[in-house]
Amino acid sequence: MDARIPAHLEVSGLLRAVQAAGGFATVIAKGERDAGTLLVICCENGTKLRAYERMPQADGTRKWVLTKREDPENPSEFSEYCDRRKRQDSDLWIVELDIADGERFIL
Repeated sequence: MDARIPAHLEVSGLLRAVQAAGGFATVIAKGERDAGTLLVICCENGTKLRAYERMPQADGTRKWVLTKREDPENPSEFSEYCDRRKRQDSDLWIVELDIADGERFIL
């Protein structure tokens, strides 16, 4: 049985946790309310963007994995990646956490 919480609740919890810690968090794209997947962008003051997604593991669990890192020499590549992922998965939520060590909220 899948013990996942609805996507909108997980997103709401992430937003509140980051804001309570003094950071900024926002939903860039809304996905399917209950069964949507999440792409979480961690950054610091809008820089050093890193995208994380949960990936299925061999043991059946799902683990947060760094799927894209911003290339300072080609910053548009990062937004193109996010746009492509949204086109590939209409259920995808894209959430940005702008706070030092944003990974602590998902890993």
